[in-house]
Amino acid sequence: MNFRNLGDIVKEFLLQAGFSEKGSVHVSRTMMLDELRLLFECVPEDAERLGYKEAILIHNCLNKRSIKTRQLTSQHLISLYALDKQCLLFRGLRWLWQKDVDGQPLLTVLCACARDSLFRSTAEFILSHEYGTIVLRETLEAYLVDRNFGRFSQATLKSVARNINASWTKSGHLRGKVKKIRSQANATPGSVTYALLLGYLQGLRGIMLFESEYARILDCSLERRIELAQIASGYGWIHFKHIGDVYDVQFPLWTDGLGLENEQQN
Repeated sequence: MNFRNLGDIVKEFLLQAGFSEKGSVHVSRTMMLDELRLLFECVPEDAERLGYKEAILIHNCLNKRSIKTRQLTSQHLISLYALDKQCLLFRGLRWLWQKDVDGQPLLTVLCACARDSLFRSTAEFILSHEYGTIVLRETLEAYLVDRNFGRFSQATLKSVARNINASWTKSGHLRGKVKKIRSQANATPGSVTYALLLGYLQGLRGIMLFESEYARILDCSLERRIELAQIASGYGWIHFKHIGDVYDVQFPLWTDGLGLENEQQN
């Protein structure tokens, strides 16, 4: 997704839904899965945005040592996940969080990719590696330089690559502490639901939903994505009909009233 190629109306809709092209938390942090889990344990699902900020800044639910660290942590989490139930991307993430605990790593990485363009740009790099192969930090650094020439100092580049590798490790796409090995992430009904929602909000329909940049991050075959979508439909999380070459996916829990088209596409 490149905002520069979009019309003003579409761009405004995506920004309101929660997509972002601004900055990157991965310059200084990872996708902060552990902090997000702890925060969600402390703050109820129906909380307003202020409730999340108070939990971090006042009640120190993330156990940070200083006010400054609490402030930075709050800013980073808001940048990555919005922490605002008025934001559709966050509302979907939070709704699925406890319903699909096994899917939390992929739910987190999908939302982070939607809101951190630098991090999202590395998905192609990670997915291009075969399972079991070594993913070198230096190779990722070269990949980043090719796409962000002159943007980072050597020290910053090394830090960014380390943070990005750490996030893909938390998501299950990599394993190992020092030596990173490509592994297969654990796709679940909830993570498939969320990936399909992200594609849907970008205007994709039919089979294209299962082949989007977010669907590929699920790290499983097209057949498995369809199977998991059918399971999610059985849970009532989405409406999914698959007849022959027709794939009709709808999201009444989140998109009713938004004026989005629900046409079927082959």
